[in-house]
Amino acid sequence: MCALKCAAVTNVGGREVNEDSIGVCTNNGNNCYIVCDGLGGHGMGDIASSLVVEVFKDQFSKTDDAVNFLGYAFSASQDILMAEQIARNAKRKMKTTAVALVTDDRNAYIGHIGDSRLYVFKGNKVKARTLDHSIPQMLVLSRRLKENEIRNHPDRNIVLKVLGVEWEESMYELMVPIPLKKCQAFLLCTDGFWELIDEKEMCKLLKKANTVEEWLESMAAVVAANGAGKNADNYSAIAVWNEK
Repeated sequence: MCALKCAAVTNVGGREVNEDSIGVCTNNGNNCYIVCDGLGGHGMGDIASSLVVEVFKDQFSKTDDAVNFLGYAFSASQDILMAEQIARNAKRKMKTTAVALVTDDRNAYIGHIGDSRLYVFKGNKVKARTLDHSIPQMLVLSRRLKENEIRNHPDRNIVLKVLGVEWEESMYELMVPIPLKKCQAFLLCTDGFWELIDEKEMCKLLKKANTVEEWLESMAAVVAANGAGKNADNYSAIAVWNEK
């Protein structure tokens, strides 16, 4: 049996409004963690992100099906978000990224849309991460850009897939389930977080930390320091430790 512990942070950064939202919930031994980043410049990103978090939490409280939950939750969030836009006469103004982790007693189930990320760690190293739905990530996949150049790319904030726009087909992406026994830790975070701390530093601080709270606090301190005086974006993260 795997025992998971988590810590969370959300911060307005250098902005006036925090458009990030985070959520953690449990149900019959299963766990759900979600991080959303409302799109800035559209006026209602904070409402969109908080709405999606609440949809995930509400739906998770009603199901024992961890295996199939994410696909249903992403689709339900999209439907509810689109309906809320109509109700508020706010078409295309309520958009958000989302990255989520669901666990049962055996596996980790991961899904995302946009450029909020989930990292999987094992042996104090990054073993996997979600791939951003962004222009720089597409350039990396086509071998026209190096991975370490994403953070400074001029188009790094252009997101190609989000919740809250009309879909002809599902835009969210689900990873192949990962056995929990192969996972040391997880990090879910918005781009305001990962852009200001690289993977090498995440791993270094993971190795040094004695608790999940200490790990997240040390990473958040790096993010805050690197963003000081730069009108830094909101930043949010949930760190999860697998204490087998």
